[in-house]
Formats: sequence, structure tokens, C-alpha cells
Amino acid sequence: MENNRINVISPLIPNLEEFIPMLRDIWDSKWLTNNGHYHQELEKALAEYLGVQYLSLFTNGTLPLITALQALRITGEVITTPYSFVATTHAIWWNGLKPVFVDVEEETGLIDPEKIEAAITPKTSAIMPVHVYGNPCNMERIQEIADIYGLKVIYDAAHAFGVKVNGKPILENGDMSTLSFHATKVYNTVEGGALICHDAATKKRIDYLKNFGFAGETTVVAPGINSKIDEVRAAYGLLNLKQVDAAIASRKSTAEKYRAALKDVPGIRMLHDIEGVHHNYAYFPIFVDEKEYGMNRDALYEKLKEHNIYGRRYFYPLISTFSAYKGLESARPENLSIAHKLADQVICLPMYAGLNDDDVSRVLEIVCKKGVA
Repeated sequence: MENNRINVISPLIPNLEEFIPMLRDIWDSKWLTNNGHYHQELEKALAEYLGVQYLSLFTNGTLPLITALQALRITGEVITTPYSFVATTHAIWWNGLKPVFVDVEEETGLIDPEKIEAAITPKTSAIMPVHVYGNPCNMERIQEIADIYGLKVIYDAAHAFGVKVNGKPILENGDMSTLSFHATKVYNTVEGGALICHDAATKKRIDYLKNFGFAGETTVVAPGINSKIDEVRAAYGLLNLKQVDAAIASRKSTAEKYRAALKDVPGIRMLHDIEGVHHNYAYFPIFVDEKEYGMNRDALYEKLKEHNIYGRRYFYPLISTFSAYKGLESARPENLSIAHKLADQVICLPMYAGLNDDDVSRVLEIVCKKGVA
């Protein structure tokens, strides 16, 4: 076994020498949280970088989902995808709402707009799609459906930092979008996240909700929660923002190497760049067809681990199979056949800024030769 472990991700980390003076400033000021100046700087810098006007910072990527449902006063049922990280559906559950799963598109893993309409009931009040692997949903069609039925749309854009369609940020779509700045993401603040909305009044409500509902020293206007990001992580995030473009360029280079090597391997399917989309190369999933490839996904996953290469079966298992949700009518496997197929075939290969050519070659050696190395 090679000694050098290759993980599925390695976090983007700022220069420590640049970080230390910022830490010293925080220590000297003794202002650690509660909307300090690094928080304010980062919120402004992120809004500018992402091309949005109203962005609220959060301490992680799950609380924006929970808060979006609160801020929009969503009730009843929310249509969503089983092919995502559990936080998407957990946020619905934590709001006392009922998740309704619909199947995904086989080519993309994205929620299938043509399945949404059939899932709408008189209790439906919102749709929560996910930009899976950073690839944009069919936002135009989803909005058409939402407009017809008077539904809100909240996009889980945890994977989609900086993604644009025809030069426009995907975060402009829907009623709100959420981001995750977890260490595994293209851009990170160690832990963190953001909620994007489209008007000042809504941002004010969000900012109240993430600070216990306080609208002043003694005035509480809503049963809020504590979701604030601290000054240390805000400073860290400011430094990481300086290097995120270079990180995305490095990821793109790795994706191109994977695609060139894997394009003719029978039984291996990849996602490709979409015309007009500025991608961020958040992940590099491959889908393993056991019959064509001669080995199933789990066997390849284990073979990679034998060589100290740690991919991720992302997303497996489906959210709809977990105990909290599997009893739902919409969670029945026959309703989600494509999502189950993708979940059983997917491995995300190592993908991060600075993944060197030797490590990429090690990964490809195993995948191209079907574990014979």
C-alpha cells in the first residue's frame, strides 16, 4: 500500500502568516462575535464576489436552510430531492414540515422538474431543489411550476459557490438560496454558510432570526436562533476568498485530466461541463455500471481504499432510506428508481485544489485498470 493517503477532499487553507496579524487584531479588540468588523467585511466581500445584493452570513450551512423556511413562513409540505446530503431534508423536518421526495434526472442527478407537478397537493407551499455537485437545476422550469401553483422556491446551493449561467449568478434564482462554507467545500470558513435573498426587508428579517430574534437591545420580534459566525472564521474567510479563483482553476485542471483518461473506459460515466455554465468543479463523481465495467461500485470503492485512496459514495444511501423518512409514501423505492440507481453507482473521486499529477495518476491507475495495480 502507498503511504501517501489521498482523501476525497483537502480543505483550502489561507496563509498562516497572513492570518496571524488578523488574529492578533481580534485578540486586541476582544470583539469575538456579534457582527464585528471582519464579519461585516466578509459579508460585503462575498456579496460582491458572488454578484448578489443581499447576503447574510451563518455559522454553518444547515442553519440557512432552516432559517429560509422560517423567513418565508413555509407551512405544510415541501417538495425536495432524496439525492442530497441529509441537511436538506433535516431542515424541513426541523421546521415541523413534511418532506415530499421526487425522483431525479439520470443524466445529472438533479431534481426532475417533470416529476414535481405530480407531487403537488393542497398542502404544498415550497420546492427545495439542490444544485447537485454544483450543476444548476432547470431553474426556469422549476420557476414556471412554482408560479402556476403559488409556491416558494428555496435552492440548496451548498455545492454551487460562484456558479453562473450565461454570466448570471445562479443565486439570483428562486426566493432564496443557501450556501455552505464547510471545510469540504470549494470555498470554506472552516464551518460557515450564507443565505441569499432579494430585498432589504427580507435580509433584515433573516438577520433578526439568526440573532435570537433581536431587533434592538430589548426588542425580540420573532423566536429566532443563534446562527452567527464569529470573527475568527470571518477573518479566515476573507483570506480564503483571495485564493478561491486559483483553487477553482486547479480543480478544473484536475477534472480535465480525469475526463481525458476515463472517456473511453467502458462502464464509467462522468458528468461534463454544461454549455453556458461557469462551473466550480466542486466534485468529480463517476457512475459505475457493473455489467459494463466488470466490477460494482462498492468493489471499486474498496479497491481504491486498499491503495490508500479515499473516494466518497456521495450520495449514498439516499435520504429517503433513513429511518426518519422511509415511512413516507414519497420515499417508496419504486417512486425514486433513478435516484436509487445513481446512489448505487456513484463514487466521487478525489478533487481539491493542488491535487498533484502523481496523485491523479494513482487514482486513474486503479479506476482505468479496474483495480489491477
